[in-house]
Amino acid sequence: MRKKTQLIHGGIFGDKETGAVSTPIYQVSTYQQEAPGQHSGYEYSRTGNPTRHALEELIKDIEGGTRGFAFGSGMAAITSTMMLLNSGDHVIFTDDVYGGTYRIMTNVMNRLGISSTFVDTSDLSQIEGALQDNTKAIFIETPTNPLLKVTDLEAVSNYAKEHDLLMIVDNTFTTPYFQNPIKHGADIVLHSATKYLGGHSDVVAGLVVVNDDQLGEDLHYIQNSSGAILGPHDSWLLMRGIKTLGIRMEEHEVNTQAVIEFLKDHPIVEKIYYPGLEDHSGYDIAKKQCSGFGAMLSFDVGSEEKANELLSKVRYFTLAESLGAVESLISVPAKMTHASIPRERRLELGITDGLIRVSVGIEDKEDLIADLKHALG
Repeated sequence: MRKKTQLIHGGIFGDKETGAVSTPIYQVSTYQQEAPGQHSGYEYSRTGNPTRHALEELIKDIEGGTRGFAFGSGMAAITSTMMLLNSGDHVIFTDDVYGGTYRIMTNVMNRLGISSTFVDTSDLSQIEGALQDNTKAIFIETPTNPLLKVTDLEAVSNYAKEHDLLMIVDNTFTTPYFQNPIKHGADIVLHSATKYLGGHSDVVAGLVVVNDDQLGEDLHYIQNSSGAILGPHDSWLLMRGIKTLGIRMEEHEVNTQAVIEFLKDHPIVEKIYYPGLEDHSGYDIAKKQCSGFGAMLSFDVGSEEKANELLSKVRYFTLAESLGAVESLISVPAKMTHASIPRERRLELGITDGLIRVSVGIEDKEDLIADLKHALG
């Protein structure tokens, strides 16, 4: 089954009971049992819900894993995944990881005895240098948020296997349409499904896929125990969004290429971060492990003042948190998505006050370019 077909026909298609083509929204909390402990597969919706299960089967299929899970948010997915670890364990993280991930590890998980080290995972020697006796996992974003650095998944997977480490990959930016980390050796793949998988700025959700039955059992136990589940209506919205993921991602990328061609020649733009540029340090790796470069880019205009001026003039680029929707979104990571990271640390990473992150939507590309031309003019 090819990708676009799998997005529509993967998982559980329709409803056998009624013949409905769309999976029904089972807005239910509990289920009748034939006798104590004897049920038809569902007993309580925290443990399992038919609509959520259909979504979990779909993301499992399109990521190529053994089991899928739907959570109430991307951060709930990350937090639950970290609960697979024990107090005293250590995790190596990508350095310019999403600010919420940095926050949960440095302000919450550290209080529970799970420590972390943040390094540039695109450089394998830095991973090797961060290894400790108590290291249990490597957590990767590729491309990263917001500097779009690329990590070689196969190289890290080989290293992780040599040292008996879990390899966890946040695949939000690239989506399973362009990249499947499990095929490159990942043990766990996460998504903020709020972004491209939903695609319409109308749902908050997180998805996780594992490649091992025992990991699946362990994560389900954590999800059921903590109650970090996605509701049936949001599960249905996500399935509806995923059906059009392929055609959206292709259009997103076409528009992104056009926007970059415009930005490359503009005198105010000092630097562009995008893995599809041939002079990008991760271009060859991205081309090897991805079928597309995605629609996220960042560019630096040199100062906070210039960034604010641009943001005050755009019309079609909406100033907002999040990404991956049909509408184009624009943000300043230093003041928004990565504000929880101390400024000194942000500057070390290259997240300057003049750095602008763009999620290119599927509007007419000529309108997007005209909008940026006016704002930068």
